[in-house]
Amino acid sequence: MAPVGAPPHFPADLTPAGVRAADDHLALEEVEGAQAMAFVAESNRKALAALEGDRRYETFRQQAFDILSATDRIPGPSFLGEGIGNFWQDATNPKGIWRRTTLDSYRSDATRWETLLDIDALARAEGRDWVWKGADCLAPDETRCLVNLSDGGKDAVVVREFDTTTKSFVDGGFVLPEGKHRIEWLDRDTLLVATDFGPNTLTESGYPFIVKALKRGQTLAQATEVYRGDIGDGGYGVSPSVYRDKDGRIEAVLFHRPLDTFRAETWRWVDGRTVKLNLPERVGVNGTMGDRLVFSLDEDWTVTGATLPAGAMVSADLDDLSRPQGGSVHVVFTPGERQSVDSVRVMSDSVLAVVSDNVVGTLKRFDPGHHGDWQATDIAVPANSAVGLGDSSKSRGQVFLTSQGFLTPPTLSLADVSTATTTELRSAPAKFDASTHVVEQFEATSSDGTKIPYFVTRPRDMAMDGSAPTILFGYGGFQVSFPPAYKPEMGKLWLENGGVFVQANIRGGGEFGPEWHQSVLKENRQLAFDDFAAVAADLHRRGISSPRRTGIYGRSNGGVLTSVTMTQHPELINAAVIESPLIDMLRYHELPAGASWMGEYGDPRIPGDAAFIARYSAYQQLRPDTDYPRVYITTNTRDDRVHPGHARKFAARLEAMGHDHVYYEETAGGHSNDADPVANARRWARHYVYLAQQLMD
Repeated sequence: MAPVGAPPHFPADLTPAGVRAADDHLALEEVEGAQAMAFVAESNRKALAALEGDRRYETFRQQAFDILSATDRIPGPSFLGEGIGNFWQDATNPKGIWRRTTLDSYRSDATRWETLLDIDALARAEGRDWVWKGADCLAPDETRCLVNLSDGGKDAVVVREFDTTTKSFVDGGFVLPEGKHRIEWLDRDTLLVATDFGPNTLTESGYPFIVKALKRGQTLAQATEVYRGDIGDGGYGVSPSVYRDKDGRIEAVLFHRPLDTFRAETWRWVDGRTVKLNLPERVGVNGTMGDRLVFSLDEDWTVTGATLPAGAMVSADLDDLSRPQGGSVHVVFTPGERQSVDSVRVMSDSVLAVVSDNVVGTLKRFDPGHHGDWQATDIAVPANSAVGLGDSSKSRGQVFLTSQGFLTPPTLSLADVSTATTTELRSAPAKFDASTHVVEQFEATSSDGTKIPYFVTRPRDMAMDGSAPTILFGYGGFQVSFPPAYKPEMGKLWLENGGVFVQANIRGGGEFGPEWHQSVLKENRQLAFDDFAAVAADLHRRGISSPRRTGIYGRSNGGVLTSVTMTQHPELINAAVIESPLIDMLRYHELPAGASWMGEYGDPRIPGDAAFIARYSAYQQLRPDTDYPRVYITTNTRDDRVHPGHARKFAARLEAMGHDHVYYEETAGGHSNDADPVANARRWARHYVYLAQQLMD
């Protein structure tokens, strides 16, 4: 029975059948159903009138487009054979071009680029809405590449073999039909492929659990099975990984078999047979260094009589790990209480890692000693910045890295691992006037006493009287960290207009290691929501903002956060941008690819899990008699990661209850919003028009 005083659409019972019976908007789950598309069309008509009809819209759109298409952006580099590769979008090439140059030319002021593949031209020639999703090139020469193309921006891609020497697709080369593939080159004529091989080869999340070796000239049906998980597996599907040395020789072939969102088995393929490695289930493999595996622990691990803590980076002999009893294991680095290992690149003779210290980046090189001990060397990076590692090359012993801050544009450098030095390659120009603002870090106290850090970027001379229009951003899930980042469109459209931007590093992220994430899984999820509410309340207590001037923004998993905050604490906010969201948490596992996230949220089919999920699921918790702010919900028809039904149903229920809201659904682009800068500029303009209406007007 529904609890006394429950909202009107709270299920009478929490079984899947009971939840379904209480859902009056199931038709909106049919992605391109007639009723759903009619709802989208009418909602979009109203939304565009309200947002694009605003006097600020065209200015915001033009400013955002100028930023997103600017030719003075840093071209994101990757190592490609003996040169440098880059994918580039601008006003002339909105779908983008894949191109290359030499490192010397890249360093120069007048880089000479050679186009490899023009996606705009390809889309026109083939009559398809192609969106670039990257390329995987075979070491060591990297002339044969698997190009990933998405129709409309979906996660599912078509794969085609491309030759960088002829700058054309290979005639009779490897081609895979649209799917959520997991592919690795084994050799020039063999791929390891996990994909949809036909009936009963995908998990309930729609991800593969079988790996096959596909020889050149074979169809998928002719490929040879080399590894099989189980159709009941969770997570994102089995995936092969091929680790190589600096000359391109294979050091290890591993298969990652997820049991749920975070637990997995790791298998090694040796001499045509698979061997399960003696590793914990919560582990992140970083790479190989000769016969040793480097990995990070996401749980405490007792091995050879010692317990190694979660968060530690570890190395072990692959042959030892292949034996049930294990063998010698050596700790590379153990983070402190407010530290975490953010990103790792395993090179030929050492390991490069970003270590976050209270959400500020440091860079370290770790070298193995003669007796299994590891020595750390600090590499100088700008203080009080976020540091990110980019592409790495074992053969060159080099790694690209960036540093940036909320008010500091990114700087791209090249790290030479052997000398532990960095050379600046490019520095992005400022895209907004940062002289008027300052960045501060504070802590809020959550419901259980935990200290929650957050960053405030605010006008330097701001009166602390609660009058400042403030955006509070949060995510809080999947061990994803959010260090300081330069957001040029936010700076131009929001900060320059006197706004405040706040980034809350709530639990659920990875800012302080695995425990920071795992402490709010499943039945403890409410604590992450409490963290976010505590930050909002702390902003008000300090006079930085007030409920009238506070808006929240979150997307994807952040859509759970923002929709719950809206329903649990409408008194704290006057705006919410809820983008590409999960909202109906009692049916999320029914909507592709929701079942892959049950390790994070729980399984609504289990009565105990359904009970704690129902207590916060915003779709079921909406009430007609509560005073909610006018919220902005937006998603994408082509989103095949977070189903658009979540956003549609929430908007429809708000409408039925008479609550003012704005709903807009983009019809192309997918979950990543990376289709083109033209659409993305419109997206940001709509966001900031809405926020200005709610918080500045």
